[in-house]
Amino acid sequence: MRKFPLAAVAATSAIALALTGCSTKGGGGGSSSGADGLKTDVGVTDSEISLLTLDDLSGVFKTNSLAYEYGIGIWVDEVNEAGGICERDIKINSQDTAYKVDNALPLYDQQKANSLGIISVGGSHILAALKQKITSDNMLTVPASWASINLDSNAILMIGQTYDVEMLNGLSYLQEEGIIGEGDKIGHIYVDSEYGQNALVGSKAYADENGMSVTEAKIASTDTDMTAIVTKMKADGVKAIAITTPPAALGSAALQNQSQGLNVPMIGSNPVFSPTLLEDAAVTSALSNYYQVTSYAPFGADNPKVQEILTKLTEKTQDAPNLGTVMGYVWGLAWGEVLQKACDNGDMTRAGVLEAKDSIDSLATEDLTGTLDFSTPGAPTTRQAFITQADPEVPGGLTVVKELYESDSAKNYKAPYQK
Repeated sequence: MRKFPLAAVAATSAIALALTGCSTKGGGGGSSSGADGLKTDVGVTDSEISLLTLDDLSGVFKTNSLAYEYGIGIWVDEVNEAGGICERDIKINSQDTAYKVDNALPLYDQQKANSLGIISVGGSHILAALKQKITSDNMLTVPASWASINLDSNAILMIGQTYDVEMLNGLSYLQEEGIIGEGDKIGHIYVDSEYGQNALVGSKAYADENGMSVTEAKIASTDTDMTAIVTKMKADGVKAIAITTPPAALGSAALQNQSQGLNVPMIGSNPVFSPTLLEDAAVTSALSNYYQVTSYAPFGADNPKVQEILTKLTEKTQDAPNLGTVMGYVWGLAWGEVLQKACDNGDMTRAGVLEAKDSIDSLATEDLTGTLDFSTPGAPTTRQAFITQADPEVPGGLTVVKELYESDSAKNYKAPYQK
C-alpha cells in the first residue's frame, strides 16, 4: 500500500490566498510539451497547475462549502511549501454557484479553458447537470456529492462512500447495536435531489435485505419545518428515522422527534449535519439520539493528522471547525496522488490525468478516510465509514463511536454502474 507523503502544513491567512483564479496557457484543444518535456494541454503552464472549485459559497450548504475550501487551501499550502508537483505550484480558481444549476453551467463554461480539472463541485443536481460536459471535456472532477448514479462517468472521482453505501453502513450499525431489528419500519426524510434519492436507494436495499419497510417523506431543499412529517412517521410507528436533507431540516426533525415523544434514533449521512446546529441548546439536546455516517475522520477523532489540520484551520479562520475541512484536504491528497502519477508518466493532459487516476488502486491517508481505490469503474472508492454522534464539547461537533466500519451489506453491494 502506497502512503501519500504528508508534509508539514504552512499557515496562511484567509481562504482567498489559496483560492485566487489564474490564467494558463493551453486553454484550447491541442497538447504541447513544457520546457521539462511534460505533455500538457489545459490548465498547466511551466510553473502552475490550475484547478477549479464550483461550490455553494452563499446558499443552503454555505457552511459546509466554505469548510471544503479551507481544507483544499491547507492542502495547497502544504504542496506549494514542499515545492509543488512536477515543480509546479497548485493554484485554485474558486467560483460560487449558490447551489444553483443556472449559475454552475455558465461558470463551468467560462472557467473550463483555464483549469486542468475540478477539485470540488458541490451539489448532486449540479454534478448531474454538468456530467455530460465534464465527461466530454475529460475534466477529472471530485464532487462534494456522492450519488452512485453519477459514477457512469470515468471523469468523476468520488472520494468516499456513496450515499446508498452510507445508508447501508448506518442502518447495519443500528441493527448490530440492537437499536433496530428485523421487521421494523424505518422512516426516511430525503431531499428531492440525486443526494436524497440515492440515499433512499440504500435504505430500501437494506430494508429489503432485513425484512423491514421504509416510510418515505420527500422534501424540497428549502423546506425547514418537519412537524407534519414527523407526526405522520409517529403515526406509522417507525422505529428509526433516516435523514438526508440540508442541516436546517435535520434540526427541525430532531426537535419534533423529541417534542412529539417519538424519540427514535436518527441516522444521517455526510452533508446533513452542520456544527452550527449545536449553537441552539434545544437542538443539541434533540440530537442526542442522532448518528452521523461519514467517510472522513471528524475533528473529534483521536487522530494526530486530524488534529494537525485543526491547528492549521484555526490559524486560517475563526469559523467553527467543520468536517468539510478534512474532506477538502483529502480531496487534495487524491488530486495530488493523481497529479504525481501523471507527472511520473510524463503526461499531464486531461486524458493523461484520467489514465493516471485509473492506475491508483490503494491510497492511504493516515486514516483520514478508508483506503481509497480509484481503479474499479463505477464503484465507490471506499466502503468504510466513521459512525459518529453529535457532541458540542468537541471541535466540529462530532465524536467517533465506530471507526472505519464496513458492514457486510456495504461490502457486498453492487453500485448501479459498477463493473
